[in-house]
Amino acid sequence: MSVEPENRLVIARGPSLASLLSGILGDLQKLVEQQFQLTRCELEQEFRQRASAAAVFGMGLATIFLAAFMLSLSAAHLLHWLMTSGTADTARLPLWACEAMICGAQTVAGSLLVWKGRRQFQVISACQNPASEIFQD
Repeated sequence: MSVEPENRLVIARGPSLASLLSGILGDLQKLVEQQFQLTRCELEQEFRQRASAAAVFGMGLATIFLAAFMLSLSAAHLLHWLMTSGTADTARLPLWACEAMICGAQTVAGSLLVWKGRRQFQVISACQNPASEIFQD
């Protein structure tokens, strides 16, 4: 007795086309949601960095404004000192000179803060996320 092999076509049963498409669409939806979450996170981080740089820049500008205000006061004291005939003040330095020195120190400090804030703005790199390039236009 000889055993002859059967010449039947055997079809492997696997997932149906509908279930494959459903899985692909589910994965695509999950990928898009993750991309939006990543883009949002990167934008929030960049916003925090820019807010920090703006705060430093603003403190520098406020310090320079205060120095300019004090400089105008010291100029008024200088004018008063030039218009007085006697030397009634026994201090080693006139009041205007003291105010001018303080003003100079404040100007240097304010300029450094403005420089630091400007550098922070320059260092902040744009998001490297391709999806966020839409917001850069």
